[in-house]
Amino acid sequence: MPNDKVKNINVQLLSDNWYTLNKITFDYLNDKGVWETQHRESYDRGNGAAILLYNPIKKTVILTKQFRMPTYVNGNDDGMMIEVCAGVLDGDAPEKCAIKEAEEESGYKVKSIQKVMETYMSPGAVTEILHLFVAEYTDEMKVSEGGGLDDEHENIEVLEMPFSHAIDMIKRKEIVDAKTILLLQYAQINDLI
Repeated sequence: MPNDKVKNINVQLLSDNWYTLNKITFDYLNDKGVWETQHRESYDRGNGAAILLYNPIKKTVILTKQFRMPTYVNGNDDGMMIEVCAGVLDGDAPEKCAIKEAEEESGYKVKSIQKVMETYMSPGAVTEILHLFVAEYTDEMKVSEGGGLDDEHENIEVLEMPFSHAIDMIKRKEIVDAKTILLLQYAQINDLI
């Protein structure tokens, strides 16, 4: 349903280098009944999917570790981030993307996944909706070493660790990625492991 407090939307392309950065000018009807012109920048990188692989028998999870330049320039000492498998939809359905990313990044081929939520990760500046999933894995599902795709310049380290250790890493601020924290806490709250 359209918002009747927003009108005269004007979108100006600022960059289309990696993804799309737009400057959006619009009129917004404030709580005092006055129309005010506002300007915002909006980064559109497409929607994505993320998946937590867990093994309830071994009480382990599969996470990844890779370099993330935006975190590096914002004070993350070495730029390395521990995360769940994730990627941009690129036209795929969220479920298909989650399954594909799990195999490319972790080396595990999962088939049965469960969607647990959708979320905006940074709604003040980024358009992305992230579809979050969980899936059980077993050793028999391992089909490769994972590590990501060479043509995407992914240098991903696959980490299998006890679930309790991953939860402790959140407490120690070693896992600071929001999607990963959400999925690990979902698993904890719902006694998946």
